[in-house]
Amino acid sequence: MKVTIYSKNNCMQCKMTKRFLTEHNVAFEERNINQNPEYVSYLKDQGFQSLPVVEAPGHKAFFGFRPDQLQQIAG
Repeated sequence: MKVTIYSKNNCMQCKMTKRFLTEHNVAFEERNINQNPEYVSYLKDQGFQSLPVVEAPGHKAFFGFRPDQLQQIAG
């Protein structure tokens, strides 16, 4: 499973989300909007206005630090 996290610099919820996934041995790809501003348009097109945004196959994409959702991804 490939999990994607859209994040930005100095975002506490982003850091907490990445830490949760790391501690639960879930591999993820980080896409930072500060380094790659083109992701902002994609996220807006998907209806998101805050970060982090987490996408995982078989799960509905969501934003924010959501331990309940992250636990479902971690299995």
